[in-house]
Amino acid sequence: MSKIQIPRGTQDVMPGTVELWQYVEQKARDLCRRYNYHEIRTPIFEHTELFQRGVGETTDIVEKEMYSVEWRGEGGLTLRPEGTAGVVRSYVEKKLYGAPNQPTKMYYIGPMFRHERPQAGRFRQFTQFGIEAIGAVDPAIDAETIAVAIRFYQELGLKGLSVELNSVGTLEDRARHRVELVAFLNNVRGELCEDCQSRIDRNPLRVLDCKNAKCRALTKDAPSILDYLSEESAAHFAAVQSYLTDLEIPFTVNPRLVRGLDYYTQTAFEIKMAEIGAVETLCGGGRYNGLVAELGGEDMPGIGFALSIERLLLALEKQGVELPVDTAIDCYVVVQTPEAKRPAFRLLDQLRGAGLTAEMDYLERKMKAQLKAADRLQARYTLIIGEAELQAGTVVLKEMGTGEQQTVSAGEAVAALISKLK
Repeated sequence: MSKIQIPRGTQDVMPGTVELWQYVEQKARDLCRRYNYHEIRTPIFEHTELFQRGVGETTDIVEKEMYSVEWRGEGGLTLRPEGTAGVVRSYVEKKLYGAPNQPTKMYYIGPMFRHERPQAGRFRQFTQFGIEAIGAVDPAIDAETIAVAIRFYQELGLKGLSVELNSVGTLEDRARHRVELVAFLNNVRGELCEDCQSRIDRNPLRVLDCKNAKCRALTKDAPSILDYLSEESAAHFAAVQSYLTDLEIPFTVNPRLVRGLDYYTQTAFEIKMAEIGAVETLCGGGRYNGLVAELGGEDMPGIGFALSIERLLLALEKQGVELPVDTAIDCYVVVQTPEAKRPAFRLLDQLRGAGLTAEMDYLERKMKAQLKAADRLQARYTLIIGEAELQAGTVVLKEMGTGEQQTVSAGEAVAALISKLK
């Protein structure tokens, strides 16, 4: 019988590696605490209509990448491909716009699903960390959103980061821009890739986001959205830049940056990492001022970002950044004789009850093999119980790093170990 293998585009995060994930996730939670963002956990699957309306029917995600099923009596259900739509759906459904503390600031960490071509840093099941701030038009919250992302990377030790910034304007700004952009694109329509040709009539701004080198060359002189911003949008964009300057966060304005989701308005940004000639996009986000109304709520502004934990860990690896993850255990209980097994087992439970990480042998190995196991687990101390210790009511407390050992009363072993660890 053939063995069953993991689905393509997924991965097992194994012990020894999962500790890196836990460290990164804890860093994210601590950062959000400092910026007063609170965790939200939405369902892993939602009604397909949520993503069609929220993300946009002309996006690659909705057209090509979603895992969807038709379920009897419930219509289409889709594994979430991104986090913002579900958070906004919950915001509307739970009427959070009526909460006394505004804006509503939330974060999420969890799996997302897209049927993409797997490659380094890109999986079909991947984990996103993202934040959403709903209810404020203040450009300072735009700068704060970018600051949360950049500080997260910096505190983990990444270098060589760059922020690319743009404004994609309001719906009215884009309508003015669209007329000129479509006229320009129609002149080169036949030379563009198939995807870009279809986007001209449905969502022409997305043509500027095409990664095809020929398409980028053909559209390098396309009208810039920045030339069509209203006074209000231009002032908002200028204020965002000023706040970023105040925070000493360097950035570059990139008029071609439009992001791949239809809900963006005004501020759009990406954080990238230069790596040996290549540019790696680590994070993306922006404003979505019409999304709450699109999903049936009051017309409330919002902004957020999302980043991939997998891509972050790859970036840390590329730069040789070692996270200070400690996998050592506090104590290994060594049993010398069969009679010592039950007292050792009770002691093990007492150690764990005191909040210590502790382990013992379950394979009936000799004392020498148990000490080797303690070394492999990087045990700081061992507590050794043999025949002599049983008779005397004592245990031997050994510091593994130095080899120093002392005999202590069995009843005081836990307290003695805690004192040593301190």
